[in-house]
Amino acid sequence: MLKVANISFSYQSTPVIEEISFDLEAGKILAIAGESGSGKSTLLKLIYGQYDLNQGAISWQGNEILGPKFNLIPGPDFIKMVSQEFDLMPFTDVAQNVGTFLSNFNLKEKAARTAELLEVVGLTPYAKTKVKYLSGGQKQRVALAKALAKQPTILLLDEPFSHIDNLKKNELRKHVFDYIRKEKITAIIASHDKCDVISHADYMLFIDAGRTLAYKSPQALYQDPQTALIASFFDEFSRIDEAQNSEDRTPTELIIYPHEIKLAHQSELEATVLHSFFRGDHWLIEAEHEGTILKFRHDKSIEPATRIYLNIDDQALERRIY
Repeated sequence: MLKVANISFSYQSTPVIEEISFDLEAGKILAIAGESGSGKSTLLKLIYGQYDLNQGAISWQGNEILGPKFNLIPGPDFIKMVSQEFDLMPFTDVAQNVGTFLSNFNLKEKAARTAELLEVVGLTPYAKTKVKYLSGGQKQRVALAKALAKQPTILLLDEPFSHIDNLKKNELRKHVFDYIRKEKITAIIASHDKCDVISHADYMLFIDAGRTLAYKSPQALYQDPQTALIASFFDEFSRIDEAQNSEDRTPTELIIYPHEIKLAHQSELEATVLHSFFRGDHWLIEAEHEGTILKFRHDKSIEPATRIYLNIDDQALERRIY
């Protein structure tokens, strides 16, 4: 088990990570999400042992992971990290980069292992191409394969698909996470892309300004996001101010996802259409009701100024944030 216990870290006098704790079982995948500058990349570097903690401890299977005060070369051998800098050898070819960590004792095994990893990241046709001639997205895939080559126990991924174009991203994402599952690698991915999280992560750590907002499964956080910031990671949404809570008089707000609002022939909720946005398999309609903007999905566009009636899913009406 990876155990992160009450860790804090500052760059000089500026706090970056504050009192973060979580446990992650071996073989599970954790996604770290949050706004730019929230501390995602720094948290990965702390787990890797690249920086010394101000307080707390990080351990794997009971053994503490220490920083540069205790290790001349940061980063234990059983952890590999793919950062946004890639760390490749530009004047050697793709296969040589991927095989950097592989033994030369059995060259046939090395070649087979390299070929397997190039297949995982979709770079087989580029095996003999020098890295300096690759695009940014291709270099990112080489870095992924290179990190996987030594069969790490823990794999840390910092925005691993950020340079990959959408034509390749979905297929690559599936191949990489399928491989991680198959090899039972414990993986932590820092990402701003919900597609990295919803289908592949077992847990999601959402941080804001270096502090934990939530640590649950992606499904649990999607269904009950607790804050508008978390809800915005998953989808657009409508905010509906609710009457003050009858018990403690605390103002509350409802978070409603677009698929939870439907057109109706007649209802008490009447609105005026403002805009229709084409989203491929549906249209996102924005409508106004008593000063509140409501967003919902529909199978076709609706003319602006059209008066419509809407129904909200009953389960969505239970999703409150305070």
